[in-house]
Amino acid sequence: MENIHLKWMMQALFEAEIAFKKNEVPIGCVIVYNNKIIAKAHNLVETLKDPTAHAEILCITSAAEYLGKKYLNESDMYVTVEPCPMCAGAIMLARISNLYFGAFDSKYGACGSIINIPEKKEFNHNCNVYGGIMDKEASDILKRYFIEKR
Repeated sequence: MENIHLKWMMQALFEAEIAFKKNEVPIGCVIVYNNKIIAKAHNLVETLKDPTAHAEILCITSAAEYLGKKYLNESDMYVTVEPCPMCAGAIMLARISNLYFGAFDSKYGACGSIINIPEKKEFNHNCNVYGGIMDKEASDILKRYFIEKR
């Protein structure tokens, strides 16, 4: 994997650590446009008492505001865990070009594990998906979180 992808995934992992410290499921996300992070976020479901406050959704909202447009063409998303169906749908609607994620999610994963929404040819937009980037680090933070919760 190219160093640039590791660089951006490290930033997403940093966001996951922030979520961990806030007692949130530790998932972090960054969106890169023109080789620059334009948005970063982490899960805030517990903090906001909002089931839609996933890192990906918050990051898409922030990136759209930054660019002043609803479509994030030519943007890349880096997220520590494979997006769920809600987030995969948002990625498609935002027209993100490339999705890079860390750990696969066998329970809710909608970008290759259970289904693969971003690459379904039936949609009018498709997103390239690359999974398993720094998957050990992404899995480890989740394991630590759930061990502490038990």
